Amino acid sequence: MKSVLLIGLGKFGQTLGEKLLSMDDEVMIVDKEEDVINALAPKYTNALIANCMNEDNLRAMDIPSFDVCIVAIGDDFQSSLEITSILKDLGAKYVVSRADTEIQRKFLLRVGADEVVYPNRDIAEKLAVKLNSEKVYDYIELDSEYSIFEIAVPKKWNGKSLIETNPRARYGINILTIKKQKKIIPLPPATYVFEEGDHMVVFGNTESIIVFTNKNN
Repeated sequence: MKSVLLIGLGKFGQTLGEKLLSMDDEVMIVDKEEDVINALAPKYTNALIANCMNEDNLRAMDIPSFDVCIVAIGDDFQSSLEITSILKDLGAKYVVSRADTEIQRKFLLRVGADEVVYPNRDIAEKLAVKLNSEKVYDYIELDSEYSIFEIAVPKKWNGKSLIETNPRARYGINILTIKKQKKIIPLPPATYVFEEGDHMVVFGNTESIIVFTNKNN
């Protein structure tokens, strides 16, 4: 469980906040719009109506006490930039800021952001991967080369064991988990026999997994 300061409650901020709550994090939300805070306040540990461009307002929040500070503002980059800088000046342990372009990312890192996220770009990339590989159910990009995918088991593997198909040697992918409807089989043994409807969670080179999926389903 982490203590999180979430600044900016647009669609991205609200979605992120709900996910953090579901993971039992302690989340304090801040937005300058009174209607937004009044509507969301009952869900959160603490909620505040404040203009975070004002350093005194941020100082009053005891910034160093939070494990993570998130600047989720998407419609005012200047505000995002200044708030990120102020948070670091006030002793924030870890600041995550939102960007929509590579130039914004560079400026945010320059003023002190520890991590920069691209919600619009990430959603677009994820959708593109799924549209081009209909048997991809989900994926997480770890870096520019490697990802974790949830994909359908190839039909030709049904009735065959893991050792027979040998995906690591033949395709360069590592099977982390088998999903059989609601049942999870972590690190399946070499004797595991694939069945129709199985999904597998695999790790490997992103391009290689996409090529494998397109060729084998």
